[in-house]
Amino acid sequence: MRRRAFILCVAMLANVRRASAQGRARRVGALIVEQTQADILESILKEKGWIVGQNLRIEYRITRGDTNLPRAGARELLALKPDVLFAVSNTSMAALHAEHSDIPTIFAMVSNSVEMHYVESFSRPGGNATGFTPFEPSLGGKWVSLLKEAAPNLEHIGIVYNPEPGNNSSAFRKSIDEVASKVGIVSIETPSGNSSDIDRLILSLKDKPNSGAIFLPDAITYARRVQIAALVAQCRLPAIYPFRAFCDAGGLMSYGVIIEKIIAAGASYVDLVLRGAKPAELPVQAPTEFELVVNQNAARLLGAQLPPSLLARADAVSQ
Repeated sequence: MRRRAFILCVAMLANVRRASAQGRARRVGALIVEQTQADILESILKEKGWIVGQNLRIEYRITRGDTNLPRAGARELLALKPDVLFAVSNTSMAALHAEHSDIPTIFAMVSNSVEMHYVESFSRPGGNATGFTPFEPSLGGKWVSLLKEAAPNLEHIGIVYNPEPGNNSSAFRKSIDEVASKVGIVSIETPSGNSSDIDRLILSLKDKPNSGAIFLPDAITYARRVQIAALVAQCRLPAIYPFRAFCDAGGLMSYGVIIEKIIAAGASYVDLVLRGAKPAELPVQAPTEFELVVNQNAARLLGAQLPPSLLARADAVSQ
């Protein structure tokens, strides 16, 4: 395996040298959620020898969680005919996939690539797309267990995500249902219609005693994390989120991957494709590192006493 990887790298280096000798700057089209992701992409590619403005051009379309922007951004990027596309989030990848492009595509933070038919399997993607998924489906059950541990009286949960095409609820629902039935969860509610239903679902939960919320990884809620955390606190709901940034914004707890590492890994695949690798030959990779973050201030505002065993397992506890 190592010998094969070495031979592949040698071949790709030869390809990029030929491209440089011809004086042609390579082009990347990136459909992303926010500017920090652009910074990571450029930083990693710079480490690999790609300099924006010299041997590399990057065209960005930044959605900031606006569901009206991905499809338009996808069409604009495809019209530029870049050498490789980089999609961050489920909605970004769904928009690119809907255009049926044959341009090599690397995705990051996409959690349902097989179910959405972006790839045939993790080990053999088989087409023109591959990348990095942020979650294993079994994490749905983990979120239920952690939330129940933080709020023992929990009986009702809302699963919060953008219900429009490209959502990732199916990837987690089975494990959520299995664990919920074992720990005494009476009902599970989900949003419907479009992204505006997210706030309505959160507000509806405050009228049900012993309710809480599980946030699935989603570009819209992530982009609105400050407002989302404030609304959840206003409704006095215990909630668990998929990313640490929600806790930084005032959320109670999070369990999930470190986003920056997933984006950086995706950028490394962009480098490989620029050097000649084919997405079909690059396996989709799942995360191996997760972090549990707890916000004690949010717990105090909620009036919750978090168990010492939960705090002891946390990778970070903010006061």
